[in-house]
Amino acid sequence: MAQSHTAIDRRALITGRLLNAERIVAPPGGEIASILVQARPDRLREVEAAITTLSGCEIHGRDARGKLVVVVDAPDAGSLGTTLNDIALLPDVYSASLVFHAIEA
Repeated sequence: MAQSHTAIDRRALITGRLLNAERIVAPPGGEIASILVQARPDRLREVEAAITTLSGCEIHGRDARGKLVVVVDAPDAGSLGTTLNDIALLPDVYSASLVFHAIEA
């Protein structure tokens, strides 16, 4: 039994125009990530408090020199990206870097 193949426009594929909302399937479980945060050491408590108020965030490690390991549990990649940006934009945060990301199945 032969299958018919639809020609794919390379430019449409590369620019993402080939995909539409009906063809995108979200994973059922959610997303989990680890974020390394570098903050001002003298303001570390305030930064920790601000991060723990964000949805799905937990502090799993801290260093007196201003480093925090944050684990984020998010329903989808968009929420995860928003949380990463929210952390990076907090006062007294120098940087927030995604160091691990997994999709729960």
